[in-house]
Amino acid sequence: MLRNDYPGQICSVAKSLEVIGERWSLLIVRDVMNGNRRFGEMQESLGIARNVLSARLQRLVDEGILERRAYQASPPRHEYFLTEKGLDLWPALIALLHWGDKYSAGPEGPPRLIVHKQCGGEVNDRGVCTSCGQVLTARDARQVAGPGL
Repeated sequence: MLRNDYPGQICSVAKSLEVIGERWSLLIVRDVMNGNRRFGEMQESLGIARNVLSARLQRLVDEGILERRAYQASPPRHEYFLTEKGLDLWPALIALLHWGDKYSAGPEGPPRLIVHKQCGGEVNDRGVCTSCGQVLTARDARQVAGPGL
């Protein structure tokens, strides 16, 4: 099993990776931001093994990034919501999305766009709406299909 800590690294990047650097973790956070809050929705969207998804969700809950809320008692079923700590990952996800679009998008363009809910303007790599200039948070934006989808 791979370690998920970085002993001897006195660095905030290393400390952050200890929490969210496991494979699938940021994609799970991305899925919850995009409205996939139930286990089955995430599993279908990501194509991830059930045991891996379960372990990652538990770790994200334990770290205070996600909150689990029951929506059904019998059998017990839960939805996952981002906490403020989880929502604060939005700028990092936006930066990674734009970096990936710059270096990995096909000739058609990016597969997904992030747009301002209020005015419909695209969100740039700094989380600013290109139409109205507002600095946005995760709650202000939504994902839409891009030309490369």
